[in-house]
Amino acid sequence: MMSHTLFIAGDSTAALKGAAEKPMTGWGEYLQGFFQSTIRVDNRAINGRSTKSFLAEGRLADIERDFGAGDYLFIQFGHNDGKIEDPSRYADPQQEYRLNLQRFIDCARKQGGMPVLLTSVSRRRFLEDGTLDPCAVGEYPSAMREVASETGAPLLDIYTASQQLYQSLGTDESKRLFMHLPEGDHPNYPSGIIDDTHFSDEGARQIARLVALAIQQSDELSALKQHLKGEIT
Repeated sequence: MMSHTLFIAGDSTAALKGAAEKPMTGWGEYLQGFFQSTIRVDNRAINGRSTKSFLAEGRLADIERDFGAGDYLFIQFGHNDGKIEDPSRYADPQQEYRLNLQRFIDCARKQGGMPVLLTSVSRRRFLEDGTLDPCAVGEYPSAMREVASETGAPLLDIYTASQQLYQSLGTDESKRLFMHLPEGDHPNYPSGIIDDTHFSDEGARQIARLVALAIQQSDELSALKQHLKGEIT
């Protein structure tokens, strides 16, 4: 079986975290564990980036230089694209965000590889009735689904899958997937932290499993799923 690279373009929810940020963990740190050695995961996700700032900083161009025929480009943004107060990152979900995604898609296809669109992983945001806020990452998940439909790119609906995971755990148990630390619990966060966007080590493992499961269930990624280590449950 030929060897290929799976590049991740995304934000802090997927990105590799340094020692000073731990136990915060990006789901991209655990994706390699679901694959045989014939797939090499190259995690290019970066904290704080939107589609707009990722492109403006030349990060897609960097991926393009290393990207080869048969490689995969996993594309997941949305959290920072919605920061309307920051013009360097904001991308309107109905306009610029879609155009930016098209640039990622075109890049992969031009190089003979496959773009794969992932809806934004959901924030942990429960409503008073105990259900999850369907707008936890605004209009970005639905815009991603529409771009996938329009372009014929494979879609992994991680937004829906992650919301189902949080719902199954409930309001309290789902906290352990995120950065919820009391004061004095960890030297990196002496004052404690309550963060319902960024993952704990366990949360990152669980989201990586959801990504692997979505690959396994995708009819469009039949070539990629052959590289999975085994049945994802």
